[in-house]
Amino acid sequence: MTYAKSFKTLGPVDTTVRQAQATLDQLWAQTNVETRAYTGNIVALTTRSHLERVQEALNGLEGRFAGRQIIGVMDGRDDLTVHASLVAQEGGLYLERLLLDANAEQLQGAILPLLRPATVNHVWWGADSKPTGILLSELTEVADQIIADSLTLDIPPSRHYALADLSWSRAAGWREAIAQVFDSPDAARKLRQVTGLTVRYKGSNDLPARLFAGFVGSTLGWRNLKNAQIKPGRCERGKGDLCSVEMTGKDVRFTWTAQDDQMVHSTAVWPGINRPMDIHVPPMSLAEGLARVMARPERAEIFEKSWQMAKASMVEATTTSTTKTRKK
Repeated sequence: MTYAKSFKTLGPVDTTVRQAQATLDQLWAQTNVETRAYTGNIVALTTRSHLERVQEALNGLEGRFAGRQIIGVMDGRDDLTVHASLVAQEGGLYLERLLLDANAEQLQGAILPLLRPATVNHVWWGADSKPTGILLSELTEVADQIIADSLTLDIPPSRHYALADLSWSRAAGWREAIAQVFDSPDAARKLRQVTGLTVRYKGSNDLPARLFAGFVGSTLGWRNLKNAQIKPGRCERGKGDLCSVEMTGKDVRFTWTAQDDQMVHSTAVWPGINRPMDIHVPPMSLAEGLARVMARPERAEIFEKSWQMAKASMVEATTTSTTKTRKK
């Protein structure tokens, strides 16, 4: 990535894996740029139905963390094709983009030669289907960071790479809203009385809310989420976002409720106290979520405890559902 004198996207140009670097060099020559400053690589594995969303998110990164973007379309054509571009960004910047149209088997071995060496490698699973085959495993060997909706895809934390979860990242504002209420010492002292939790979410996917519940439960020192309820809700937030959080116990009640897509209203209630608070919790776009995890990965210990508790609750929910079905 570097500054561009002529502000326009160059390409796409059809090329091959072997000729990709030479093609990019030819495109760079058209910019009259004398020096290039390279940041990391990001490999986005996706499907045709999500391609537009993935490209939009990558555009939003503006090359700050990955000057070379490699997009692998896993349900593409029978013949592997490579499209090379220099994508113009606001501020007169260019980033390199290589779009590979193929299937998962053909992408194996095709992506590794395209990675710019001696830089950080981010691998983003930008599809809603679980990984199959060895494609993701192959990239995991060289990845510094795996970015995914980890509960959806059942990708556990690992010591071999930093696992960044987009659902976790995009709920950062809600975690900060909870922390803000308990910054007050008198409220913090009431945490030991909390025995119940209800999390409501927008849409049909409960996994981001379940991961958030795992964060609350693990922070409170719970062994599991048996005292947590995760339910759909109605609010002016985007799909997958939270609508409300309620923590209850003997003589205590803490609530956080989305008022619109920007503000959350909180109340803390116990004998003699009724403390309202309005907290700014803006929505986080996919590009902003990506930028957050690439710029500053979350603390691994907190995330891993939350993930393990959320995963266990999924297993418990599945077991309970199966038992009820058999009884019928």
